[in-house]
Amino acid sequence: MGGPLHFDALAETYQQARPPYPEALWDRMRELEVLRPGVRVIELGAGTGEATMRLLRAGADVVAVEPGRALAARLRQRCPSAQVVIARAEDAAMAEAQFDLAVAATSVHWLDLGVVIPKLHRAIVQDGHLAVWRTAFGDPRTTTPFRDRIDAIVARRVDEPVRPGPGELDTEDWARRLSSSGDFTVVHVDEFRWNIDLSADQVHGLFRTFSNWTADEAEAAADAARDLGGTVTEHYVTPLILLRRT
Repeated sequence: MGGPLHFDALAETYQQARPPYPEALWDRMRELEVLRPGVRVIELGAGTGEATMRLLRAGADVVAVEPGRALAARLRQRCPSAQVVIARAEDAAMAEAQFDLAVAATSVHWLDLGVVIPKLHRAIVQDGHLAVWRTAFGDPRTTTPFRDRIDAIVARRVDEPVRPGPGELDTEDWARRLSSSGDFTVVHVDEFRWNIDLSADQVHGLFRTFSNWTADEAEAAADAARDLGGTVTEHYVTPLILLRRT
């Protein structure tokens, strides 16, 4: 299994293949008034800027922290108005009370929370917020012929790669970990279910970006999509955890 810099070697594929986050998530962030014009945001593990673009579009001032140089280069191209910092979240410089909101979009499982949470507590203003979300690529409530084929591919693994931290849908565990130090308190938890149609080529690109999937497995996933007509409907879940600085 690759580490967080697995994505840097696939920066072009990552930018092209990763789907956007559901619109309902952005609507909820605005409804909760944590995303608004002029809000100062630090985004941790910004990748190629999928979340960064939406934060900027909402009128936020964004400092985007990304350790991968190839990813950061694409981030700068896509989001020229963001300040891009090439660093790990654990190492990035943050002034005291510099931000209103911190965002970790599909990056929290790579962070050393013992270092990052106290650091964010210093960097975020009193009553500021931390928003954490990630997408589960596969809704366990929905069974499809394509997902049956994906399960069969995973079942053939001799050694199942273990990703750091709880699973994508272990929201209660993530909330407990994020708030255990007392620096932040959970104030809102949400879950967004959505779907997307993917061609076989899009399936291949997306699964190639998964750090716990091999190139051969990604090709097998694309073959499954081809066998099922060339386009499949995927059902995904994106949990959101919003915390307030104590």
